[in-house]
Amino acid sequence: MELDKLRNKITDIRIAMLTTLELDGDFHTRPMATHDMDADGSMWFFTYDNSHKVEEIEKDPRVSVAFSDPGSELYVSTTGTAEIVKDKAKINELWSDFLKTWFPQGKDDPNIALLKVTIHGGEYWDRPGGKMVKLFEMAKGAITGEADKTGRNEKFGDELR
Repeated sequence: MELDKLRNKITDIRIAMLTTLELDGDFHTRPMATHDMDADGSMWFFTYDNSHKVEEIEKDPRVSVAFSDPGSELYVSTTGTAEIVKDKAKINELWSDFLKTWFPQGKDDPNIALLKVTIHGGEYWDRPGGKMVKLFEMAKGAITGEADKTGRNEKFGDELR
């Protein structure tokens, strides 16, 4: 799947789930507000530079970012590498007042940082036609005993590198 297809799939999903590896090796997943994806496939998230996720990423930069839109039955899981960026110009470019919920001191908070995730692979699942197709396929399956085959699944990766 090319970057434009990935971007189109996730563009309207406001919250993603970021998974890092804790220092003891366990997975740690938390919600993160999303921003536009750069032309090169980088995704950006705001964080505090003294947060646990920063410590985890400094030890192991491999991450997963998942997106879910149950209403349209779209699910996307990506993998990539993360880095911490303290670039005031990029912070100003990406800042919106929506972020004050998590960063009440605003974009000038000295502990604010960006988390840059460079995606190198992933997978998506969706169902063309949404809920009406699902309801029809469920009813059809109940009558005929046939499995619903309208969902799609596609992996992507090599073309993102």
